[in-house]
Amino acid sequence: MTLLNQDGVHVAADGEVATVTLTNPAKRNAQTPATWRALAEAGRVLPGTVRVVVLRGEGKSFSAGLDRQAFEPEGFDGEPSFLDLARGGDEELDAAIAEYQEAFTWWRRPDLISVAAVQGHAIGAGFQLALACDLRVCARDVQFAMRETSLGLVPDLTGTHPLVSLVGQARALEICATGRFVHAEEAERVGLANLVVPADELDGAVTDLAAALLAAPRGAVVETKALLAGAGTRSYDEQRAAERAAQARRLRDLAGLGD
Repeated sequence: MTLLNQDGVHVAADGEVATVTLTNPAKRNAQTPATWRALAEAGRVLPGTVRVVVLRGEGKSFSAGLDRQAFEPEGFDGEPSFLDLARGGDEELDAAIAEYQEAFTWWRRPDLISVAAVQGHAIGAGFQLALACDLRVCARDVQFAMRETSLGLVPDLTGTHPLVSLVGQARALEICATGRFVHAEEAERVGLANLVVPADELDGAVTDLAAALLAAPRGAVVETKALLAGAGTRSYDEQRAAERAAQARRLRDLAGLGD
């Protein structure tokens, strides 16, 4: 069932699995502000029955990042260019970037598990979109790169937090400051990729992973995701307490005593 089809973003749901597809392969799924608004809307149109969201890009590349037309004086039709935004006030600029970030923030919602199926180039905004997801399954031809610093910018589409969480601050700094490519073998070794497969097996591997993620009861998966998401900011004793509280809720639910 198609839920959304606009500005290079297609969203469809099939039972408990939804698929969000970037559909501009002619431009290697380059992203624009319109793309980001459509991606933000994708999170709002998902039915409550969806448990797993798969993010993919049509063609040879997942996403080559920001469409460079954003830096041209004329920008995009009906859109201010980034140069125009820079000339505006601080509040307007902050609000514009916050709106762009909304496309990247909903993928780690507690009620969902999101899986990025990444092939070819995932550069800049494309890298950050893959990082926005909970999990990443990558083809062997994948090439991650964070090129913002090379352009005199910073990664501002929510990618810095998950990148540091996955690979550590020192490696994240080196990847961002150099703008170099991270290929499949390294991505798997340092934790950027949960699984690496041949390109022609990418869709099958993601389908198998989605099925495995759906095997456990939804409540148990939601509670486990919340426990793991908070573990890094809790003390050992706080995490023990959180585990006890979560398990009590699960036991009561299994006993038919839940809310």
